[in-house]
Amino acid sequence: MTTAAQFPPYGDFEADCPARMAVDLFANSWLPVVVYLLRDGPQRHSELLAGAGGISQKMLTQTLRRMERMTLVRRRRYAEAPPRVEYELTEVGRDLLVPIHALGAWVERHGPAVTAAMYGEPLG
Repeated sequence: MTTAAQFPPYGDFEADCPARMAVDLFANSWLPVVVYLLRDGPQRHSELLAGAGGISQKMLTQTLRRMERMTLVRRRRYAEAPPRVEYELTEVGRDLLVPIHALGAWVERHGPAVTAAMYGEPLG
């Protein structure tokens, strides 16, 4: 069992509450996907697009820009013709893999029960 993080007292999800930032990070459904795709090292936009399955080019660009502003990814542009751009996780972004892996483990344990409850299917 994990212990809850200890934060200074805040009102229920006030704007500066750290829990609100965490919820916001995972509310963007593509952000954790892109972080996970970048776990093994830098990738180009086209590689991320192919790996994400279902994300539009526009949404990937918006997600990467947002992640860059949040210091989760670093954009590296190479002076080549044609120009080559790669994205890689920063230390902050790599650290986000910890809760992503924890969430994945939770889904492994409880996903079948949640799916059964949502769709009215009997368990195993």
